[in-house]
Amino acid sequence: MEKLQLATFGSVVLLLAACAGTTPSIGDTSAKTVATGSAGGASTQGANTALEHCSKALGTVAFHEDVNEPWFQQFASEYKTNSTLPVLRLIVQQSGCFVIVERGRAMANMQQERALGQQGELRSSNNFSKGQMVAADYTLSPSVTFSERGTSGLSAMAAHILPIAGWLGGGAKSNEASTMLLMTDNRSGVQLAAAEGSAKNWDFNAFGALFGGFGFGGASGFTKTPQGKVLVAAFMDSYNQMVKAVRSYKAQTVAGGLGNGGNMPVGN
Repeated sequence: MEKLQLATFGSVVLLLAACAGTTPSIGDTSAKTVATGSAGGASTQGANTALEHCSKALGTVAFHEDVNEPWFQQFASEYKTNSTLPVLRLIVQQSGCFVIVERGRAMANMQQERALGQQGELRSSNNFSKGQMVAADYTLSPSVTFSERGTSGLSAMAAHILPIAGWLGGGAKSNEASTMLLMTDNRSGVQLAAAEGSAKNWDFNAFGALFGGFGFGGASGFTKTPQGKVLVAAFMDSYNQMVKAVRSYKAQTVAGGLGNGGNMPVGN
C-alpha cells in the first residue's frame, strides 16, 4: 500500500510539473492574425494571399485614429489591443498600394533628433536638414462600426441537421466585426474613398458542452479565437475593398468647380 501511495504521489508531482508551463514557441501559428509576415520597403515576406496588391504605389499616406471614439475604448479594454494602426500599417505596406509616412507617436522622436541637431549635440555628419520630410498625400482613418462576441448560435434547423449538434449543444457561437476605412486628400480635404469590411468566425465550445456535467463547464472556445483576430480580418476586408475601388479611381466633378457654390441652390 505504501509503495502504491508513493507511486501515486510521484505521478501527481509529475503532472503538476507538466502544468507549470512550456517553453514559448516562436512564430506560433495559433497566435497569428490574418495579417501575417513582414514588409521592408517594396518587398514583403509571408503576406496573406488574400491581401489585394498594386503593381505601383498610388501616393503617400498617413494614418489618423480617433482615440476619443467609444469603439477605441472598447477595443483597448476588452480586446487588450491599444491601437489598430500597427497592423494596418503592415497591411498597407505589404499591399504596395501606398507609401506610409510617419505622423503618429514616432513623430516626436523625429522632432527630437532635429532639435538635438539644432542644439549642436549631433555629429556634424548627421545629415539632418530642412526639406527632407516627405508629404502625406492622403490620410487613412479607421473605425470599428460593430464588434461583438457570441452574437448568434446554431439555429434549430442546423441543430436538427448537423450530426454533431447534440454533442455541441449550445456551445457554437459566432464572433462578428464590421469596420470602416476613410481616405481623405490632404491638399483639398476631399474624401476620395470609403470602404466597409466585415469578418465572422465560429467558436465551438465542444469541451464545455461535453464535460459540463463533470465540473468543466468553464472551458470556452472564445479563449481560442479572440475577438481581436476577427477585427483584424474585418480591417483587411475593408482595405481590400478600398484598393479595389481606388484602382479604378475617377475623380468626382461638379459643374463650375468644387467648392464654388454647387448646383443645388437654396433660393431666396
